[in-house]
Amino acid sequence: MPEAEIELRRLLDIMAALRDPSAGCPWDVVQTFDTIAPYTIEEAYEVADAIARRDFAALPDELGDLLFQVVYHAQMAAEAGHFAFADVARAISDKMIRRHPHVFGDAAARDAAAQTAAWELQKQAERTARAETGTLAGIPAGMPALTRALKITNRAARVGFDWPDAEAVLEKLDEEVAELRAELPAADKARLTDEVGDMLFVLANLARKLDLDPEACLRHANAKFARRFGAVETRLATEGKTPKDATLAEMEAKWQEVKQEEKRLLF
Repeated sequence: MPEAEIELRRLLDIMAALRDPSAGCPWDVVQTFDTIAPYTIEEAYEVADAIARRDFAALPDELGDLLFQVVYHAQMAAEAGHFAFADVARAISDKMIRRHPHVFGDAAARDAAAQTAAWELQKQAERTARAETGTLAGIPAGMPALTRALKITNRAARVGFDWPDAEAVLEKLDEEVAELRAELPAADKARLTDEVGDMLFVLANLARKLDLDPEACLRHANAKFARRFGAVETRLATEGKTPKDATLAEMEAKWQEVKQEEKRLLF
């Protein structure tokens, strides 16, 4: 038996043992789909983080954690009589064969753009077969909000509901900023939530128009802020201070020093 099959069988057996009502782990035995789902999302993010850091030594471990989540859900489903791990593997294999007729069938491969279009047509056909109707059908509500905004507006754009260019999106952003400013004096949380949401949605569209991933843009901004703020803390520490001990003006001065140093290193 190939090594991959041996190790997968071992993992499935470990999962079954952990869930054994009489001899398993008390914590694992009481888990449900709902309680495990957040861990599944967390593990997917940890895989993405390892890839972003190019930490290929850690990646097998992170991928293993994610695979364990799939096995966990499959085990719980098997116990309830819904489906088994083999059904999960069979479903994805069948789907990949169905969506790649240029590899597994008679269709001719052209280029990546043509294949992407064919892929989307196949997905639409599958959604129709599942009675999921409408342009936006099948986009998970639990996705990260910026990613979901990107997917929603990509779908809308395919049927012609879109801004003509990035400049038009910027004009819409100016409009949304003005609407938010108008709501600031009243400070109504519901209205502010609505307006800030509109701004974020427009920003997601701006990223799309610039052929950027808004989630990746925000991750980059988060990492940049964390790096620079860490450098500010380090500089304050050399003066025997923490951020709580420093004034805003002092921290801003250190922030500008860090920015200028980064620019010198880049250019």
